[in-house]
Amino acid sequence: MNVTPDLDQRFREAALREGLIDVRYDIVDSPVGDLFVAATDRGLARISYFPDGMEETVARTFGPRVLRSPLDDVRRELDEYFAGTRRVFDLPIDLRVAPFHADVLAQLARVQYGQTETYGALAAKAGRPKAARAVGTVMNRNPIPIVLPCHRIVGANGSLTGYAGGLDVKLQLLQLEGAMLA
Repeated sequence: MNVTPDLDQRFREAALREGLIDVRYDIVDSPVGDLFVAATDRGLARISYFPDGMEETVARTFGPRVLRSPLDDVRRELDEYFAGTRRVFDLPIDLRVAPFHADVLAQLARVQYGQTETYGALAAKAGRPKAARAVGTVMNRNPIPIVLPCHRIVGANGSLTGYAGGLDVKLQLLQLEGAMLA
């Protein structure tokens, strides 16, 4: 049996309207490549530079009812960010992480557009001044990069260090924000 595009659209709208979906996702084209974006009814839950297999990942965390559906608000804010017209994201966030991770990510969210911070300074702001390496682990596992700007965190000497999207992407984001010269 073939499903017409109209019937498929009606099915998706009905599933969303009836609250039958745990998490919605889409693939967003960006200057740094395709981004997997996912949201629950509480807010943005994931951004990944590597879309393959992410449906299963979000299903394990947020529930098995996963549906591809446009996330227009997320797409719009990311487009504005990459166009240089958005410096602060207004998206609600559904952050389901351990308490230490939540503390670090809350401090990360305060690092301003165009600024950088070191892992050690971020650890101190999170109340754990000797936990710079643990902060690095949190940055590596950041579920919502770009919006929670882990690309703004650099080594103690200002050097670019690991980034889940790759150092080239980290540099590109910092250059977009004017934090690094070309």
